[in-house]
This record gives sequence, structure tokens and C-alpha cells, in this order.
Amino acid sequence: MMAAVAWRSLLPVIMISIFMVYEEWVSFPSCKLLPSTTYSPDKHVENVDDSLEDLKVMMVANLLLLGSEAGFVNLYFRDYYMSKFFKKSFQSLNPDMLLVLGDVSAKGSELSRTKWLSVLHQFDNMLGPFLDLPLHVILGDRDVGECSGLCANSVTWIARNFPGLDSSGCGAFEISNISFVSLNAVALLCGNNKLRFDVEKVIERESVGLQMEIEGMDEANNGFGMFSEMSNDFRWRVNAMKSSSGPVLLLHFPLYRSGKTHIWEGSTFKSIIDPSGKVPASAQREGFSGTGPYDLSQTVPPNATEYIFHALKPRIIFSAHTQEFSDHTHPDGTREVTIPAMTWKVRDDPGFIVATFQRNKSAVSVTYCSVARESRILIAYTSALVLFLFFIVVSNTLEPKGLS
Repeated sequence: MMAAVAWRSLLPVIMISIFMVYEEWVSFPSCKLLPSTTYSPDKHVENVDDSLEDLKVMMVANLLLLGSEAGFVNLYFRDYYMSKFFKKSFQSLNPDMLLVLGDVSAKGSELSRTKWLSVLHQFDNMLGPFLDLPLHVILGDRDVGECSGLCANSVTWIARNFPGLDSSGCGAFEISNISFVSLNAVALLCGNNKLRFDVEKVIERESVGLQMEIEGMDEANNGFGMFSEMSNDFRWRVNAMKSSSGPVLLLHFPLYRSGKTHIWEGSTFKSIIDPSGKVPASAQREGFSGTGPYDLSQTVPPNATEYIFHALKPRIIFSAHTQEFSDHTHPDGTREVTIPAMTWKVRDDPGFIVATFQRNKSAVSVTYCSVARESRILIAYTSALVLFLFFIVVSNTLEPKGLS
């Protein structure tokens, strides 16, 4: 009888210990280095500072935080685990920088500034140790809304709360000798909109700056004012830069696609070709929350895509929005990697990527990381509860009856 009582008293301690060990184990990401989808010979980069180390950048997207509107399940289960995933990813991967490719808020375009502040507070709490690293956040359609309601003042206010963004929601920075340019892709969907014109100015400014670095000040100045007309009022400056010689490009919407796309299905890296230029239909999931202001297959329009390629000649492109991972090769050989959603609100198996920029080579290695499925954690909790109740019932059944 004493042994049964002791076993019953120890059972909660045992169960809690098992849960603590399980939580620690399940919070670490599972990562796999992906094969390169483009031909990239290991060319040695000239004039590289040998003291620089490889730059490891963790990239996430579509956090879809609700701030003060978060319910019990989101606040104490989903967001709690996402915070643990960030912490363990930081510990295990030791990244040098964090990039968030849009849709920090689930419905930021509908929020007042007071409610937006609660989202920003939740964002800071979730990132934890990443706040001590260089951080760059770009704006998504859920953050700022669609073209019909796009307000320059609202975009400026939101952008001011994230490091490195200008009033139009764009940014440019350099770290470890790697140049990055981020664009407000939502504005590129709009017609005669001030924000779109502001984004075009950013693209032109960065294009001129790149040509001045590569060709020299005199040649760049001689080419100033030489434009070629494009459809829909886009104009580009004559650009003699080679493909993939420009900066790393960051934007929320994927660029218009033609060519080969690789998607992740289960444990398989599958190659597909979709002539529509949109995100493959197989990459769009059913049974989750709404897509927001724009459909998940939305891309930057073809004319704007052509303009960006001509002006910036991006080294590699990172985008988001689709909630799925994909690895696309554009016709000129430029690689575009689309980041999956990092939340259980829209997918059972969230994930992120880690891009490693090698300091003495032009190649960029991409690692796909997945975190625990929500369904498996729910099954684990349910199984543990059933097991706990089973032991209680069995121990009560086996407990000797007192003498009458």
C-alpha cells in the first residue's frame, strides 16, 4: 500500500520531467543542406578581406502575429512554441543575422497604431536572443494592405518601427562585404501610386550606385540620363552590369516566374515547370486561414520583374508570401528562394531557411530547416494526458481496501 501511494505521488513529477525533456528535444530545428539549382562555378572573388568569415543569415517569413487580439491557444501554445523554436534555432545554428521577409502581423493593415504596438511588443518577445543580432524586416501585404487602400503615411509609420527601412518601406545595407537591397513589393503592384514611384527611385539609386562601383565614377556619370522605355511607365537606365553581379535582393512577393522551380514535398526536392509564371498550384494549401489581401499565387508583375532584373542584376533573390518553400531558377540563371511560413496558423509544418554567403566564393548555400509539426505535439499532449489518467485509474483499482 505504501509503495502504491509513493508511486502515485511520484507520477506527476515523472510526467512533468518527461514533458520537459520532450519540449527541449522537439524545439530544435531539423535542417538539410539543399543542392544548388543553378550552375555556379567556385570562382574566387577578388579583393576579399581574408579576416572575414562566412556570413550565415537565418530567414523567416509570415509570422502572422495577432498582438492584443491573440486568443488563448495562440498566445499560450502556438506563440509560446514559436518563441522556443527561435531560441533553439539561435543556439543550434549560431546565425550572424536575421531577416524577416514580411507579414509580421496577421492583419496589420486593419490595426490601429495602438494595436500595432502590441504586435511589435509580441514580435520582440518572440525573437528573444535574435534582438542582439543585426535584424532587417521587410513589409508584406498583410502588414500594409492592398493597393486600393495603401496609405503612404501608414507605410511610413510602420516602416519607422523596423530597423533600416526608409519612408517607402525599402532598405539597403552591407554586412561582411555582402550588399543587400530590400524593396516594398506591395507598392510595385500599384499603378499611379506615390509609393510605387518612391520604390522605383530606390531601384534607380541602387542601380547607379552599383554601376559607379563596378564601372567607375566617370563611366557611370557619362551614362546618367540614358534610359530605355518600358511598358506601364517603367523606365530603366542603360546597365552594362553582368547578370547576378548585383546585390542580394529581398522582397515579400516572388518575382514573376518562367523557368524551373523546385518545391519541397515531404522529404523530396521536386522539380516542376509552370508556364503561367505564378506560384505552382501544388504549393498552395487548403484547410488553413485566409490568404490576406492578395492570393498566395500573387507575384510581382512581369514588367516590374524585368525592370528589377535589368536595374539591379541581383546575385540571388529571397522572397516569401506563398507560405511554401520553393527554389526557382530564372531564365538568366538567377536563383530565387521563397521562404515558407514560420507559424502554425497557416501550416502544420513551419520552416525557415539559412543562407550561407561564402566570403571567398560567389556561391550561396541554402539550408532548409523545419520545426515540429503542430499535429504531432498535440498528439503527444493528448497521449500523455490519456496515459496519466490511465495510471490514476489503475493505481486506484490496485490500491488495497481498508479492513471493514
